Amino acid sequence: MRIITGKARGARLKAPKGLSTRPTSDRVKESLFSILGGRVVGRRVLDLFAGTGSLGLEALSRGASFAVLVDRATGDILRDNAEHAHLADAARIMRGDVFASLSRLGAEGERFDLVFCDPPYAKGLWERALTALDASMVLSKEALVVVECGADEKALPPLSRLSLVREEHYGHTTLVRIFAMREGDV
Repeated sequence: MRIITGKARGARLKAPKGLSTRPTSDRVKESLFSILGGRVVGRRVLDLFAGTGSLGLEALSRGASFAVLVDRATGDILRDNAEHAHLADAARIMRGDVFASLSRLGAEGERFDLVFCDPPYAKGLWERALTALDASMVLSKEALVVVECGADEKALPPLSRLSLVREEHYGHTTLVRIFAMREGDV
């Protein structure tokens, strides 16, 4: 696993031992960042269930201005990967519960333009996270939320401020959805 392009191109990322973390494949990551294109440059990024930090660090490598990477179990790996890729100065690592971290970031007045949410599949976590993001104040008015989930996880939770703008299937296992703020909602 590596950073695909940008200023940290080729930097190898450490992954935790075992199968508890399922990093986004390079194929999916490359396709996703091709879809996002220039919407990464200068943006503030939030990477929830960050695992290795692959998505948030890729965004920094491609020109995002700042990223917060949140994961309960992989804080040391996130820090090591950010340092190894020479991106630590633009990254804040939060080790803890994603939902408590969202509340904390909202209370601190943090706002994000691009959010990645890639939790373990089939545990209902992406639905909970998307619902929490929809209700929180951490999203800027131009925010995009990218959710990666299992291909069979088709049902969407009810949302009041976010709407689905794109959906991509990758093989029989992965579904990527992109949500944007509705007009007039902040």
